[in-house]
Order: sequence, then structure tokens, then C-alpha cells
Amino acid sequence: MPAEKVLLPTGRPAWVVTGYEAVRALLADRRLSADVRHANFPALADGEQEVGARTRPFIRMDPPEHTAYRRMLLPEMTVRKARAMRRPVQRIVDERVDELLRHGGPVDLLTQFAHAVSSTVMCEMIGVRRADPWFRRITGALGSQQIGGGGSDARTATEGLDALFDVFDGLVTARERDLGDDLLSRLIADQLHTGAVSRDDLLATVAITVVAGRETTTSMIGLSVLALLDDDRRLWKQLDGDPALLPAAVEELLRALSVGDSIALRTATADIEVGDVVIPAGDGVIPLLAGANHDPAVFADPAVIDFTRDRRTHVAFGYGVHQCVGQNLARVELQVALGTLIDRIPGMRLDAEISALSFKHDAIAYTPDRVPVTW
Repeated sequence: MPAEKVLLPTGRPAWVVTGYEAVRALLADRRLSADVRHANFPALADGEQEVGARTRPFIRMDPPEHTAYRRMLLPEMTVRKARAMRRPVQRIVDERVDELLRHGGPVDLLTQFAHAVSSTVMCEMIGVRRADPWFRRITGALGSQQIGGGGSDARTATEGLDALFDVFDGLVTARERDLGDDLLSRLIADQLHTGAVSRDDLLATVAITVVAGRETTTSMIGLSVLALLDDDRRLWKQLDGDPALLPAAVEELLRALSVGDSIALRTATADIEVGDVVIPAGDGVIPLLAGANHDPAVFADPAVIDFTRDRRTHVAFGYGVHQCVGQNLARVELQVALGTLIDRIPGMRLDAEISALSFKHDAIAYTPDRVPVTW
């Protein structure tokens, strides 16, 4: 069955689609709307639609409105820009590994490495270094509430976003007095001061960029390390023996883990055929990215992580006009983080059975609660 009608945790019905070709076709179909204001938008948590309609993040908009915001960010997220970020990302990762080695095992790699790396990278992208007082304010606001996901509701999401917006509002005020060479400064100069966007729109754009980049990359680092260290460290040893495999390994891990499985929430604006099923106009639709990336018709033995797999385009970053704008930076972060851990702590191993670990199924991105390791 290419499309199946389900009941969401909110009690609202929606269609889920899992096949690779069907998911790609839907994500490229302009008859599917990402606008959060549609009556049957398939929100996964109570209050998600209400908060999204108030803050209007650009990922919940349609062209041409979405296109204007995407064009604001694309020049900052090119392959060239991501390559230029490799050196600061390497510095950030090395600093965190230095701390791990000083501390010694066992540690929770999720909080003591993955979270620290992704938070620091996103903050530096907007011109906030770790020693800057704004760094603690931003990370404090990010960690004070659960913003989005099934563990959130309208009240907690609103409180979390309001706290985050207050911090960013203060940062924008301070940055306006002293513009620098960073994403936030350029958005202030080129978009806010020219009247292209309002202050609220700027805050929403910066907030969703930081939150999404932090949460998904943290999850991917944590899950990737679990995958590499499972099964007698088979995959870890493979990369240790052949570091040239790392770029392909990251793509395969992105495919296999697909942490943003249900981010692509849509509403049909016309009747749409998916195989022999007709999704009626007005119904919610969720093209499942993990389902597409595990389609056996496209990826043989999809549950197996194979770094030598024939290259096929996965959809871990989505597809079409809403494809993740930060994917180039995410790839750099993953390559540097995983490669450095393998290079500098080659004896790392899990400090618990994977079967004993718990995972968050209701957060923005699928993630382990902890990644206990030692060496």
C-alpha cells in the first residue's frame, strides 16, 4: 500500500507515505502545502499547529513566501561556505575531544560532546563564540524548555520560543551596534535594515535555523556513534582502517538513521493519486523520510549499514523546494566529528548494551537519551 490512512497522536487523521519514489514525487508536488495554517495540517503534538501559526517558521510556508526566506539563507549555506566552516568546526570538535580526554571515561557522549559541538557550531555561525556571555544565554534558553515534538504542548512550546526570542532580540539589538562577519550580522544589514523582513520574522528565521541545526546534528552524532560501536565495533574499525570512506559513510548513516523522519508535514490542496490511492484535497499528508530511505526496491537490505553501497540519493534532508538549507554544514559537522573521534580516541567503546538504552521518539529529531562510552 503506497499510502495509508492513520490516526495521529492528536486524534487527527492523516495519510502516511513510505515508498521512495512516492515520497520524492510528493515532496516535489506543488499541490502539497507546507503551510501550517491549513485546517487539517498533520501536527504531531497538541499545540504544534497553534504555535507554528503564530511564529510562522519559513519551513511551514509555501512559495513564494517560503522562497524569499530560503533565498535569505542560501548564500550562507553553500558548499563553499560549508567548506570554509570546516576549520572552525575542527577547532570546536578538537576542543571538545580535549575535554573528553581530560575527563576520562566513562562519559555521556551525547551531552558532553554531540550537544556541545552542535550548539557551539550554530552559535559561531551567528557570531557568538563560546566565551561570549550571549553563548550561555542562548544555550540556556535552548535547554530550558522542549520546543516542538510530541513531548511539547502549546504552553511549553510558547514559553520556550518566547524565552529564545527574547534572547535573540537582545542579541540583535547588541549586534546592530557592532555588525560583524557572520550570518546574523549579514541578515541584519541586508534584510532587517533594508525593510525586507520585520524584526519578528528575522527572529523566527534565526531561531528555527539554530534550533533545527542543533537538534538534528546532535541526534545524528549520537546515533552514528552508537551504530559505529555496535556489533563488536565493526563499522568503527572499518573507518579506522580506511578513513577515505568517511564521506560515503556519513551519507549512508544519514540514509539509515533518518533522524528527521516526520519533519515533512504537508496538506493536500487538490486530490492527489498515490499508486491506486487518492488522497483527497484538504487531508494531511506525511511523506516519511525513513520509510523512503529504507525502501527495499531502491536500497537492497536497507536495514544494513553498508559504507560501500552503490550511491543512491537518499532523502534524509528532504527533497524539493523545502530540502534542508543547512545540509552542507551538517555534512561537514558529521565528517569532522566522527572522523576526529575515530582518529583521537580509537579505543572508544560502548559502556552499556544498546538494548538497555532508551530513545526519544517524540522529540524534533529521533535521538538516544544518552550515549555512554568509555575507552
